[in-house]
Amino acid sequence: MQKTYTDIPSSRPATPLLDSVNAPADLRQLNTDELVQLTDELRLFMLFCVGKTGGHFGAGLGVTELTVALHYVFNTPNDRLVWDVGHQTYPHKILTGRREQMLSMRQKDGLSGFPKRSESEYDTFGVGHSSTSISAALGMAMASAQLDESRKTVAIMGDGAMTAGMAFEAINHASHVDKDLLVILNDNQMSISRNVGGLSTYFSKLWASRFYNQLRERGKKALSSLPHAKNFVRRTEEYMKSMVSPATIFEELGFYYIGPIDGHDLPLLVQTLTNLKAIKGPVMLHIITHKGKGFAPAENDLVGYHFFNKIEPKQAVITAADEPPKQAKPKYQKVFGDWLCDMAAKDQRVIGITPAMCEGSGMNDFAERFPERYEDVAIAEQHAVTLAAGMACEGLKPVVAIYSTFLQRAYDQLIHDVAIQNLDVLFALDRAGLVGEDGATHAGAYDISYLRCIPNMLLMAPSDENETRQLLYTGYMHTGPAAVRYPRGTGPGATIQKTMSMLPIGKGVVVREGTGAAILNFGTLLDSAVTVADQLNSTVADMRFIKPIDQALIRSLAETHDLLVTLEENSIAGGAGSAVIEFLAAEGIVMPVLQLGLPDKLIDHGTHAEQLVSINLDSDSIQSAITERLKHLTGPAKVAQLH
Repeated sequence: MQKTYTDIPSSRPATPLLDSVNAPADLRQLNTDELVQLTDELRLFMLFCVGKTGGHFGAGLGVTELTVALHYVFNTPNDRLVWDVGHQTYPHKILTGRREQMLSMRQKDGLSGFPKRSESEYDTFGVGHSSTSISAALGMAMASAQLDESRKTVAIMGDGAMTAGMAFEAINHASHVDKDLLVILNDNQMSISRNVGGLSTYFSKLWASRFYNQLRERGKKALSSLPHAKNFVRRTEEYMKSMVSPATIFEELGFYYIGPIDGHDLPLLVQTLTNLKAIKGPVMLHIITHKGKGFAPAENDLVGYHFFNKIEPKQAVITAADEPPKQAKPKYQKVFGDWLCDMAAKDQRVIGITPAMCEGSGMNDFAERFPERYEDVAIAEQHAVTLAAGMACEGLKPVVAIYSTFLQRAYDQLIHDVAIQNLDVLFALDRAGLVGEDGATHAGAYDISYLRCIPNMLLMAPSDENETRQLLYTGYMHTGPAAVRYPRGTGPGATIQKTMSMLPIGKGVVVREGTGAAILNFGTLLDSAVTVADQLNSTVADMRFIKPIDQALIRSLAETHDLLVTLEENSIAGGAGSAVIEFLAAEGIVMPVLQLGLPDKLIDHGTHAEQLVSINLDSDSIQSAITERLKHLTGPAKVAQLH
């Protein structure tokens, strides 16, 4: 019988059977009873590791039995496992030779929190965003057939991944090419918050719908006088249900469907997967799992234990008797959530839209206070953007709360459906810049570059919490598409003004006067810019707007300084610094410019501070770069303007 744990171990637990498994080949030597013991040990060891490092939690607990069964039945790594979404893979990593590295999870130079091809041959496909596995696995299956190689390919869809349109596009193609492909639908009715638009939700709503029950009752009345009507009605109802059951849907799409089965019944999983190995063509196995399975607090709080912060050692806190306790600084996500609620209270046209990131984007309070104006569209970023466009056409004011990295998935919709039509849609771009332990897949490294080239787009980068609130209001009041980018986590602790004011569009402010170098800051590195300027006696401008950029301020600073320094937490290529250089070139202003931002490489996971140091965006490195550039200037910059 499977164990349920109530506490996270503070020290490494005894896991003798797990310790003997250094690769899936070792796992395949065990009998069924040993597999059950292994699963318990695997779950306990994962609890210990995540307690030490932090990380995604509930999804991995929910697929522990499935992970063991997959590696037991299939000949990995020759057989391909493609996980989706990637944060389900902690048990997979433990079983594939990385057990002793798990305490480095999501830390600098340690294991990634997601599958990563360069990390292990068992990680067949990198997965940071969701709903890619069927497409990737189908490509692998087609390649195997083309190369006449004998292997099985398995896509594991879980934690809401089936709610995205890309998954159904791949299913449609898979039935057409008819290659050997097993898709496992891990149905836990969750993404991060509760699943929206998931198949199980759809079927539950259907059987409980007014239309279905009215039709059911009318049919009973109409047929009540006929002989044998009772049996006829029962058979008709069963037939109607079968018409729209998962089996019918997937089989009509060309898949051989099995399920749903209990995803925590390990012997059943092993037997089922063994049988399915022999079936040719596309197959769908539907399993039911419980997110957080085996850890009682997570089973009872699916959302709260989606992600778990590492357990810090308790320290004594000594506070002077007359010293008031310090208030925790609000996260940028809360700043956005509070603004959205305040705006909704003022304007009935406000609609809040999120692609399955209610909690992550700080929309909990809005969803509770304004449920009729809150739309979670599931993991469907393209749909979210075009849905907002449709609402804007009818006079509503949609606000799309979306991670910078996820907006990349809806770029076509952003251009064609919003910008070309100049529609009033405000994009609240969360997780702009580097995101620390989640690494390259989740970094908002490119939004300035991909947004500022779009006509009609207003693009803003606040430097602190209050400026975030005011620029959100500015973007909302602006006519046309607008985006405000802000980072993960907390800011410098600026006083947040309750009053909302529309800031002058395209105007920055000088926050420190100096000589020599002028630092043009775009975003939340302003404190670093001021720290450096205090040492060098430089000027600092908080630019606020990337598009339109403050041309008058740039011209003025170019006329009075030897060097312009642009500072941003975005790719240097095409970023805000490029916008400054483009303006100078267009005006014929000859001026040395030092661009500081994200280099042309992917930044691995680590703490945010470690990431900044690794790319020379910490205060000391910024100061050194400016000092070095000033040293190599031959004299005061010669500013030439062509008229």
